Amino acid sequence: MESIEHRTVNVNGINMHVAEKGKGPVVLFLHGFPELWYTWRHQLVAFADLGYRAVAPDLRGYGDTDAPADVASYTCFHVVGDLVALIESLGVESVFLVAHDWGAMIGWYLCLFRPDLVKAYVCLSVPFRPRHPKMKPIPTMRAFFGDDYYMCRFQDPRMEDEIAKNGSEAVLKKILTDRKPGPPCLPKENPFGISPDSKLPSWLSQDDLKYYSTKFDQKGFTGGLNYYRALDLNWELTAAWTGAKAKVPVKFMVGELDLVYTTPGMKEYVHGGGFKKDVPMLDEDVVVMEGAAHFINQERAQETNSHIHNFINKF
Repeated sequence: MESIEHRTVNVNGINMHVAEKGKGPVVLFLHGFPELWYTWRHQLVAFADLGYRAVAPDLRGYGDTDAPADVASYTCFHVVGDLVALIESLGVESVFLVAHDWGAMIGWYLCLFRPDLVKAYVCLSVPFRPRHPKMKPIPTMRAFFGDDYYMCRFQDPRMEDEIAKNGSEAVLKKILTDRKPGPPCLPKENPFGISPDSKLPSWLSQDDLKYYSTKFDQKGFTGGLNYYRALDLNWELTAAWTGAKAKVPVKFMVGELDLVYTTPGMKEYVHGGGFKKDVPMLDEDVVVMEGAAHFINQERAQETNSHIHNFINKF
């Protein structure tokens, strides 16, 4: 870990913190919510050893990267704009992309808007979701899953206060270690269902949790929550991409217990032909990790690394 280099790059009008290690073709790793570059700690070391330049930023709103206050500063265009500038700053024409959770959603937008920058994409947890021309995301999710569905609850500006009531360490521990299948809901009473005596799994140490919670104590959760709050705005702004396909080579992998994968309709989309129709260059061999949950890059680091390397090694 000590050999990972850290620097700040000015991209698209913000200062972005970047962690990196190694020399060679660039592998760009994008984290999700509620995470940081740190979620890729195992991958940075492994891929540097394999002869790659492994790069993991804190995305806009997270960690040591700037967090603009306005929700409208968190659209897919802003975040992809950050990544385009970051890739340019690395002095390369294109990268191998590896992304998880919200990072994966941003990864899909990068593939839609700038496929020339992506040699191949390894997507963890969140498959491509085509834009529905008549169904705005938040009202649609509210209708399907109810007001307590987590993406609906995250629209509420009081969510930060609810997190603060429990403390960031307890909330992060609950989210990172949760193995309950989807769709995830946050009831009004005790939304995070925190049990004080719950144990950490072998793949997440107390020091790991402390690193996350210290950064979230400093920065707050608003930046990360603003990605959810910009969902409807993204939908409005991307009307021109209705029906667009993601035309890059893609490998998809997910944990069997993943909260996205176990949400109604998702398995049918992934395995029933819909995903392949929207992503024509999707590798036929979708990896479903038995017994694993959402954070497979940490929970099953070696297995995840092996799948990533086997795929990008073809290009």
